[in-house]
Amino acid sequence: MTIIRRVNPFDELFTLRRAVDRLFDDDVFHPRARRWVAIGAEPALDVTTNPDELVVTASLPGWKPEDVEITLSGSTLTISAEMKEEARREDESWILNEIRRSSFSRTLELPAGLVGDRASATCERGILTLRFPRAEEVKPKQIRITATGEAQPERELVGAGTAG
Repeated sequence: MTIIRRVNPFDELFTLRRAVDRLFDDDVFHPRARRWVAIGAEPALDVTTNPDELVVTASLPGWKPEDVEITLSGSTLTISAEMKEEARREDESWILNEIRRSSFSRTLELPAGLVGDRASATCERGILTLRFPRAEEVKPKQIRITATGEAQPERELVGAGTAG
């Protein structure tokens, strides 16, 4: 028995459509699934907070701490840097030149209630960490509830014997 396969002209069209569907299913087209920094948003930042401080962490691989400038104006934080082009010697010619020698500037608004005068900055292995302590008046405070108008139960002393 011979098997005859009929050619469907739409098969190639459906194959193309499946390829395009796979392309749009890729992470490139899903902003929530992105794992990289958006173009123009360098350096990559992490901002965390706790009751005592706000911490901004910036990834600065290859940048020297002395080339980075941190400015706090009101509640606006700006991190910027410029890497100068290294001087080329006349007896050298480039075969490959991929190392970035540029500048960046990243600005973000910080929440109110931080004490900028007591901020600190450290840089270790290309990771810049900025710490902004919270002002005492904006730190969360624990408020204890006391019952009013209710009879307070008498407390028994531990180890006290009963008369009788």
